[in-house]
Amino acid sequence: MDAVNHQFRLAARPVGLPKPSDWEYAQEPVREPDAGEVVVKIEYISLDPAMRGWMNDSRSYIPPVGIGEVMRAFAAGEVVASNDPDVAPGEHVTGLLGVQEYAVVSGKGVFKADTGLAPLPVHLGTLGMPGVTAYFGLLDIGRPQPGETVLVSGAAGAVGGLVGQIAKLKDARVVGIAGGAQKCGHLLEQLGFDAVIDYKAQDLDGALSEQCPDGIDVYFDNVGGEILDAALAHLARHARVVICGAISQYNSGAVRGPSNYLSLLVNHASMTGFVMSDYLDRYLEAVREMAGWLAAGELVSREDIAHGLESFPEVLLRLFSGENTGKLVLEL
Repeated sequence: MDAVNHQFRLAARPVGLPKPSDWEYAQEPVREPDAGEVVVKIEYISLDPAMRGWMNDSRSYIPPVGIGEVMRAFAAGEVVASNDPDVAPGEHVTGLLGVQEYAVVSGKGVFKADTGLAPLPVHLGTLGMPGVTAYFGLLDIGRPQPGETVLVSGAAGAVGGLVGQIAKLKDARVVGIAGGAQKCGHLLEQLGFDAVIDYKAQDLDGALSEQCPDGIDVYFDNVGGEILDAALAHLARHARVVICGAISQYNSGAVRGPSNYLSLLVNHASMTGFVMSDYLDRYLEAVREMAGWLAAGELVSREDIAHGLESFPEVLLRLFSGENTGKLVLEL
């Protein structure tokens, strides 16, 4: 192929927030696909909090990105060449394609994206990893029952906003925690949350007492730290705490554990962590259900789209400053 591929490679392990010197902006020719491989011209890159953990050289659920390797990321694009009989040129796909313009990957490692069903960015959000994460984390682990109180932190983010909407579809009462009046208004007015807590403007303990007077039956945690600790102090009996992420801790250098963990004992509650890859064999089950809700107008899909591959280092930081609402996507 004659195309040139521009890409971001990890140049150093970040300490705190990633800085420009942690990246190498490189280029290389795009090679022809080997047997079973496809070449994808990337159109959109998903920016997710998990990417910060992938940069660390530490034990995790997935090996870290190696120094000099293309930064790992979910992305979506069009197949422009194929040596896999099951994937045809012209089809749109998603997968772990990396922060680059072209990806040469196994055809078995991509999911086909029906752009007639929803625009391509939606397949990186509601019909992609965040949607699948929200679906299984809430329904398989949280198991909300009608009338129960579901509390969601990071509720204006890609996963949190979907968790709250799914919980409403299951007839639960949903309380969201977010930062700032604009995000809280979005949860109430666009996503249909029953109540919100602005952690930047309200006393968290008092607000939890007011909005969850009978305790929290399901707590879906995306942030960790002080908010997790506060939620644990307000659990109902037999509560289920779902640990999805801890974005408040990713750049701190030292993860703070919960001091209120004995609330799990007192309330006969459980706290369970998970990652989306636990459910890869059921991935399409979640996508089909979410697509049905989306088509019926029962889900709101919110994408926050930035532009230009070169802007990746700056746009990534929006995840940790709380600037984005919904799914942060970089359009190439």
